[in-house]
Amino acid sequence: MNDRLQQTLRRFDDYNAADPHQFSWEGQTCPQELFLAQKLHEWVMKLAPDASGALILASRCQHIGRWEITRDSYPEGRIGYLTWRKALARHHAGVAQDIMKRAGYPQDACDRVGAILMKQGIKQDPDVQVMENALCLVFLQYQYEAFHPAHPDKIVEILRKSLLKMDGAGHQQAMTLPYTPKGTEYLQQALAALEAGG
Repeated sequence: MNDRLQQTLRRFDDYNAADPHQFSWEGQTCPQELFLAQKLHEWVMKLAPDASGALILASRCQHIGRWEITRDSYPEGRIGYLTWRKALARHHAGVAQDIMKRAGYPQDACDRVGAILMKQGIKQDPDVQVMENALCLVFLQYQYEAFHPAHPDKIVEILRKSLLKMDGAGHQQAMTLPYTPKGTEYLQQALAALEAGG
């Protein structure tokens, strides 16, 4: 990686280090979005060792500043949720592009990272697909087991929708992760529903 790329990744990390929410994993605690961004980056590099500079940058700022726009600042319900998610995506792209511009990146590079962050061309754009695979894998590896006990009635459908966004390579990686017996059962049900087209 060149110096500018490394410097920009550090700036993304510095921004996410301000997250007031903490994430604990294997006895270590750190700002949540910093932890998740670094793990997303690790997964992207595992899935795409020859990743482009734009994909590398996007992998470290997918949810940058997520805590700055809270869910409760939008109405309850599905429409409110979707509106919040769109606002977040624009926010992530804006923050990331501002940091990139200050690091000296040209507009076309900023636009490319923004397109990946906004998931433009999912299922057609290879970079966006790698990001989607990595996002789902981060959830499965670091958040799923703590999440599913509180959502037993919804978890299979949540997993099915996540798996639907992934491709075969993503599914293959998902099945290599360690799960509890219950976690494995839910995942197998979601895969069966996906294969059945349900």
